[in-house]
Amino acid sequence: MTVNEVASNALAVENRVDKMRDKYALVEGFVGAVEEDSPWVPFVENVWIRHLTFDVRSSSAANVLWCGAGGMLGRHRHRGPVSGFTLEGTWRYLEYDWVATPGSFVRESPGRTHTLYSEEGMKTFFWLNGPLEFLDDENRVLETVDVFWFIDHYERYCHEQNIPINPRLYL
Repeated sequence: MTVNEVASNALAVENRVDKMRDKYALVEGFVGAVEEDSPWVPFVENVWIRHLTFDVRSSSAANVLWCGAGGMLGRHRHRGPVSGFTLEGTWRYLEYDWVATPGSFVRESPGRTHTLYSEEGMKTFFWLNGPLEFLDDENRVLETVDVFWFIDHYERYCHEQNIPINPRLYL
């Protein structure tokens, strides 16, 4: 094959792949910085969630968790991996000796149990895969939170506040 034939063949393959992408790929999403795109939804006392995306295909969700000063997210265990990136403030898990500050990245393994606490307040972006279970002091499951729980959390709040549901949050 000549160089021109190889290049022509590569272009033909690329065009076919682009057509498959256009036929099957999801539309890319954008969620702006304004609360009309995604409001801060109360989660537990002194803690709010700004939902960014829900992917029911992979049971994953992305959000920003905002804790006010002294905010705490009860003891919980993740059943899938979680990644977090601290945007503002500081936070930690009571069970660990590190403190996340702006720019800190946290990778959580499935099965770990921890209690999130923020002394001065924080905002952290989290990508959650699979459910998480809130536990009592004897490790009994009090509540399971998954992508469908997050969708209900968001939609219920929007209905109560007369806020339009943003279809761009859904994959």
